[in-house]
Amino acid sequence: MTTIAVLGNGRVGGNLAAALARAGHEVTVADRTPGVGADAARTARIVINATPGAGSLDRLAALRGELRNKILVDVSNATTDGPDGLPADLIYPGSSLAEQLQDALPETRVVKTLNTMLFPVMTSPATLTQTPTAFLSGEDPQAKQTVRELLTDLGWHEEWITDLGGIRTARATEAAILFVPHVIRSAGFTPFAISIAR
Repeated sequence: MTTIAVLGNGRVGGNLAAALARAGHEVTVADRTPGVGADAARTARIVINATPGAGSLDRLAALRGELRNKILVDVSNATTDGPDGLPADLIYPGSSLAEQLQDALPETRVVKTLNTMLFPVMTSPATLTQTPTAFLSGEDPQAKQTVRELLTDLGWHEEWITDLGGIRTARATEAAILFVPHVIRSAGFTPFAISIAR
């Protein structure tokens, strides 16, 4: 059992929080109420960033003290929205939200994962008709191993998880969000994930 704070109580955060609680973890969900995120981050071992990516950097940089020596699992994508509300462009081209967070939080171990799929797949990967892939990006091997174990608690098989390397590799997975609006416009909101076929 691990103490986990989920920052963000929308569809992504709520879905992850419920699944991790079912797996036996002690989970706190923090919304935008002033002070709630700080309190939740301070008492957790692992913090999950499920806030809207456009505002994530400012919100989490303000929690630098509370996030010191913690693992920060970043599942967000920082994009501008198109007229239909779907992602349009990357906010950090040539970089990534995960890299920006790691730079702003040098004493926090940032791990990027679960950002290449629609949110229901995060906690129910086996419901897809084909094998999905969950990617890991981060500088700290121990932190990535901890996140790998969390993913298995969410139903991810070990062989479905691919460690891409350092935090710079998050540029690739974050750029995959540019597929999403086109796939949704073509096939609707049917759950899907970006996957590596071998």
